[in-house]
Amino acid sequence: MPLALLALAIGAFGIGTTEFVIMGLLPDVASDFGVSIPTAGFLVTGYALGVMFGAPLMTVLGTKVSRKRMLMLLMGLFIVGNLLSAIAPSFSVMLIGRVVASLAHGAFFGIGSVVAADLVAPDKKAGAISMMFTGLTVANVIGVPLGTLIGQSVGWRVTFTIVAVLGVLGLAGIAKLVPDMPKPEGVRLRHEVAAFKNVQVLLAMAMTVLGFGGVFAAITYIAPMMTHVGGFADGSVTWLLVLFGLGMVGGNLVGGRFADRALMPMLYVSLGALAVVLALFTLTAHNKIAAAVTITLIGALGFATVPPLQKRVLDQAHGAPTLASAVNIGAFNLGNALSAWLGGLVIAAGLGYTAPNWVGAVLAAAALVLAVLSAALERRAATDDVDSLVVTGAAPTESVQQKATVHP
Repeated sequence: MPLALLALAIGAFGIGTTEFVIMGLLPDVASDFGVSIPTAGFLVTGYALGVMFGAPLMTVLGTKVSRKRMLMLLMGLFIVGNLLSAIAPSFSVMLIGRVVASLAHGAFFGIGSVVAADLVAPDKKAGAISMMFTGLTVANVIGVPLGTLIGQSVGWRVTFTIVAVLGVLGLAGIAKLVPDMPKPEGVRLRHEVAAFKNVQVLLAMAMTVLGFGGVFAAITYIAPMMTHVGGFADGSVTWLLVLFGLGMVGGNLVGGRFADRALMPMLYVSLGALAVVLALFTLTAHNKIAAAVTITLIGALGFATVPPLQKRVLDQAHGAPTLASAVNIGAFNLGNALSAWLGGLVIAAGLGYTAPNWVGAVLAAAALVLAVLSAALERRAATDDVDSLVVTGAAPTESVQQKATVHP
């Protein structure tokens, strides 16, 4: 794997830290600003919505800029947003800071995925994407737990200041290691937008929204769930987040490895198992050991879907993948926003801190249904293409041959 992937992973590490560290600090931030836990959850929802809208916006704005320079500009925006969060005098200002930082997120991973895939051979693209996302997952093993520990010990503002420093390191790594890869000639914005006419691209994004949304339904409220229901001490949340992060690292690497071999079967297994585990979390949350195991599995199964879903979007939007790739990152965060909001609703309705787990299970099951539908439509399209060639007597093209080998 090229050394440039390390630079992308460094940037992903900083972004992953700021995205997930708020989970463990939610009670502290809520207490500091005098707001409720569900209200503080808007820091998760606001960030996720910022990613969703910022991904296409920043990608479109960067169409005239080289990919390396755009990645550097995005890291600069990330630094500013986290500094604003660190010095925020009120909850509304902190929310603004979170949104500013989030604007860099989607485009960074979207453009970074394209760059990572272009750096390797065709049969290693999902693996390269997973290597970049390893920075995001390792952040949940190192960055998020340390950030949570620091925030609980000396204040959450210090945590966000350190995150801004991580952004500076990411910017330096990109400047030093990522090669200058200009935007391919002949690719126009209308070509990028045309990818969204492909129903398979839209189905993959819908799977992204629902599948990873299932993860966030549970994890957004992990701190109050584990302290109020599981009986864990406040300081134990840090170690639970380490387990979640370890699961993410393993799931990401496994997902990247098998997505290059059997993409759709990988999605069937990971989404189906995720739905079951999230449903069981309603019960296992009451037992410390069972809860710890379940949290690890949620991280593993949730992130096992990321490389295959990202690769599927790149494959289906071939020829103009940049905008579709960035929007798919936004889709991950649309799922985060939707599930965080739904999780807050069921808690506010008095259904308890474990109720978001049922929300997550339903979302993951819906993603599995879409995966089965997507594969069925692809098989039908391949059959229709072959039948039409038989009628006309024409030789099958390479694209038709590829469709005809779709996994069941």
